[in-house]
Amino acid sequence: MSDATKTIEAPGLPVVLHAQYVKDLSFENPNATDMLRPGLQPPEMDMNIDIESKQIEERETAFVHEVLLKITVTAKRGEKTVFIAEVIYGSILSLQKDVPSARAHAILFVDIPQILFPFARHAIAMATQSGGYPPLLLNPVDFRGLYLARFAPANDGVASNA
Repeated sequence: MSDATKTIEAPGLPVVLHAQYVKDLSFENPNATDMLRPGLQPPEMDMNIDIESKQIEERETAFVHEVLLKITVTAKRGEKTVFIAEVIYGSILSLQKDVPSARAHAILFVDIPQILFPFARHAIAMATQSGGYPPLLLNPVDFRGLYLARFAPANDGVASNA
C-alpha cells in the first residue's frame, strides 16, 4: 500500500482517517506597499473558526464523513486591511456505526478538528510568510469550549455527554 492511500487509526477513537488535505487556501495582501514598510506597529488580528461535517457515504460497519476546518485571519491597521489569510483544511474519515450519536457528534466537531488544527495552522503560517510577513503562528484552540458554546444550548444533553 502506498503512502498516498494509507489510512490512519486515531488511538482511543472509533475513527479511521483516510485522507487530509487543503481544500482551499487564500491569501490577500491588498495594501502591501503601505503595510510592509519598516517601523510600523503590529496589526490587530481577528480570527474566525468554523467547522463543518457531512456524511458522504454509508458502509456496512461505518459512516464516511468529510470534516472541514475553516480558519480566517484578518489583520488590520486602523481601517486598512493588512492581509486576509484563509484555509479550509479537510479530512475524509470513517466513523464506526455503533458509536452513540452524541459521542459521534463530539468526535466530528472536537476530536477531528484538534487533529486537523496543526496542519491548518501550518498553512496559515506559510501563507503569511509568503506574503512578506513573519509566519503567523496561531495559538492552540479549545475545540471543546467552542463545541460547548455552539451546541450546548441547542442540544442540552448532547454536549454534556460528549
